Amino acid sequence: QVQLVESGGGLVQAGGSLRLSCRASGSIFSIRNMGWYRVLPGKQQRELVAAVTSGGSTNYADSLQGRFTVSRDNAKNTTYLQMNNLKPEDTAVYYCNAEISTGPIRVRNYWGQGTQVTVSS
Repeated sequence: QVQLVESGGGLVQAGGSLRLSCRASGSIFSIRNMGWYRVLPGKQQRELVAAVTSGGSTNYADSLQGRFTVSRDNAKNTTYLQMNNLKPEDTAVYYCNAEISTGPIRVRNYWGQGTQVTVSS
């Protein structure tokens, strides 16, 4: 069974920084894309924050590029989201996502449990 475990969320003042971590564990054959999504307060739809491919290519939401940085450590099956200059509108539940193969032909999306990020004014 594959699991994604997130950590690093919390309460921070505007202008502060947080680093989120997400580690995949279990019977993993390979990991393709890894990324971060968020659900804003009162919303249900997950929005893309940032993603990184197995080769290291990154993609960011236009409004977040320059403040957030996504990276990954393939040896640790871990992705990180460094969030700088946080703003109150960044308050959300952040979810880790990974495309993981558990066998030669089985590729599925997995999600972390979500971690709350609250930015005060």
